[in-house]
Amino acid sequence: MKTREITIGGLLAALALVIPLAFGGVLGIVIPPFSATLASHVPVMLAMLISPATAVFVGIVSAIGFLIKLGPVIAARAAVHAVFGYVGAKMMQRGYSFPVALAVTLPIHAVLEAIVVIPFGFDFYKAFVVVGIGTMIHHTIDSAIALALFYALNPILKFKAVDTKN
Repeated sequence: MKTREITIGGLLAALALVIPLAFGGVLGIVIPPFSATLASHVPVMLAMLISPATAVFVGIVSAIGFLIKLGPVIAARAAVHAVFGYVGAKMMQRGYSFPVALAVTLPIHAVLEAIVVIPFGFDFYKAFVVVGIGTMIHHTIDSAIALALFYALNPILKFKAVDTKN
């Protein structure tokens, strides 16, 4: 792993930790039992541009931040970030564009977040309709933020994801 990748991964992990600790429950939307913290997916989405290992690491750090701040249900949902981040990063390695990777990971993200809350007593409606659809909306908003940052930061960071196939 290159020094550049480790550095950017460390910065994204720090951001993934700061977002829930500083803004969890504040910069959020709560429609019980669903909750969303604005931009919480952005670090793992950007980590997909670096490598699968970086995306998984940033996703795990995000889950730790949410565990500390908002408890085990939200942390279990945040742990899913490592999974969709890995899938998106593998897509990036195979030459798919960043927008396509974000779109493909949306249903994976939503379904996994719905499934992971079932052991916490969520019924089908709360898990798949409230959490699943809420996650789809949240993923879409955070994808727009991640894309804006990607296009703004690419001249400086020179992500590998430029000029790839759709």
